[in-house]
Amino acid sequence: MLGVNPYVPSMSMFKKIPFSFIYQNCFRCSLLPFGTCYYHLFLKPVRISNVHVNYFAVDKTRNLSAVATAAKSTVNTSNSTNAMSNKARKKAHRESPESVLKYKLDMCSKHGKLVEALGLYEEGRSNGVTLKQHHYNVLLYLCAREASGDGVELKELGLKRGFEIFQKMVGDKVSPNETTFTSMARLAVAREDPDLAFELVKQMKSLGIPPKLRSYGPALFGFCEKGNAEKGYELDAHMAESGVTPEEPELSALLKVSADTKNADKVYDMLQRLRATVRQVSESTFQIIEDWFKSEDATKVGVESWDVNKIKKGVVDGGGGWHGQGWLGSGRWRVMRTKMTENGVCRCCGEKLVSIDIDPKETENFATKLTELACNREVKADFIRFQEWLQQHGPFDAVVDGANVGLIKADTFNFNQLNNVVNQLRQMSPSKRSPLVILHQGRVTNGPARNPNNRNWLDSWKRAGALYATPAGSNDDWYWLYAAVSCKCLLVTNDEMRDHLFQLLGTSFFPRWKEKHQVRLSMTRLGLSLHMPPPYSIVIQESESGSWHVPTIADDDLLNPRQWLCVGRTRNKS
Repeated sequence: MLGVNPYVPSMSMFKKIPFSFIYQNCFRCSLLPFGTCYYHLFLKPVRISNVHVNYFAVDKTRNLSAVATAAKSTVNTSNSTNAMSNKARKKAHRESPESVLKYKLDMCSKHGKLVEALGLYEEGRSNGVTLKQHHYNVLLYLCAREASGDGVELKELGLKRGFEIFQKMVGDKVSPNETTFTSMARLAVAREDPDLAFELVKQMKSLGIPPKLRSYGPALFGFCEKGNAEKGYELDAHMAESGVTPEEPELSALLKVSADTKNADKVYDMLQRLRATVRQVSESTFQIIEDWFKSEDATKVGVESWDVNKIKKGVVDGGGGWHGQGWLGSGRWRVMRTKMTENGVCRCCGEKLVSIDIDPKETENFATKLTELACNREVKADFIRFQEWLQQHGPFDAVVDGANVGLIKADTFNFNQLNNVVNQLRQMSPSKRSPLVILHQGRVTNGPARNPNNRNWLDSWKRAGALYATPAGSNDDWYWLYAAVSCKCLLVTNDEMRDHLFQLLGTSFFPRWKEKHQVRLSMTRLGLSLHMPPPYSIVIQESESGSWHVPTIADDDLLNPRQWLCVGRTRNKS
């Protein structure tokens, strides 16, 4: 453990961070009374590289940038002169000391060069450059980055200078933001002080700065690594109060510290939360779960008899796949890694997994959210026109992401394989109707679309009311996704739907919907083969008899089945 640096503030200095300047700059009337801040704590000089620097010694009047010079120049009323003035002002701003320093620090951040950034910082201060929030945040980020690393010298440098720079930021009356606090929380944990990191998050909230998940991460992982489960649970509760939802890394850390401290009830709770929010787990979480069930502590928990009707009711009320009534059974757990058959039957215990239904109301709400997002990012009139077209020509049994299908294993757009997929889907359709093909306007009119055979296919889909060409400049992802959701039908695409567009949906409903509706494709010697959605839900499942099945996150290799953890034991039911 690193010794306490005499130049690093102690925990007491952060009990009430002295941001009195925040009241003047951005949080007037929204925080505690002015008198509750202790700004004077930071008025003392700080020793940096054996040189005493007073916070208020910087002569800010020395920042005589070209912007000020440009502002004094006479402005001509002609358009050409105004244009030149604007150009000159932009050039002056770009070449100002503040902007030049910002650019250089950004480059240091991009390449992880802390020492170079600190040199630029010292040079800037000595030249009277006024440092702003972004300058300080880049420096603090680099300090926290190195302080959290493995290099001893850079770790110590990052810790020492990080706290010093933060004090300078406060002394310069530069308002902190969420990024500032997150970097400071990382520095605190690097100093093996998760309590300080937690206090910083609390300060954020009191100052009206909403914490993010990354703000809580350093303190949470710090508590869990130290085995301080109770503090971890306290922080978890604070996250819930702030409306911040933990993801797999945070839940996995809480799961491990619960198992390590033999808190079986919390282990059960974390498994249920992983089931509800994560569904499929990474290999590291998979290993934690496997180790728990193999432990002696897991052997000691559970009941030998239970109310079967109560368990059944819990399964029904929960929508299927879990009951949430606690550990069932007694004795040692049987733990095996296994795979499922195509029908969802466990190859180890023979138990059939269930398909968890989706609430129709959830689908309706999801379609509404999709419409709002699409209308905000597409030309609203274009998307509304598509909705009207869909209402007139739908519903469909399947929607095809034409661009994705036509480019699978192809250098140029392949209409032949798109037509083969359309024909397969038509044969599968109860009504023998063609699926809806979504293609961008350019795909319908240019390039391979001019080939006579391809033109015939396009014309036939159009006559059947089964082709929609999205307008130029649009993102066809919105169109095929909305069509599949609103028609409650299959969606044929190999698109993983993980990019920024789909992250905007921000809901646990989307992966559940995708699992039940996405048809994937693989290339065989006979052409593209369709892989229908599984007839069971790929999610952590807890059976009525108390057994568990836990799926791993799988790569998109359709020929390599997903691995599952099958867990059960001898029981006495009543």
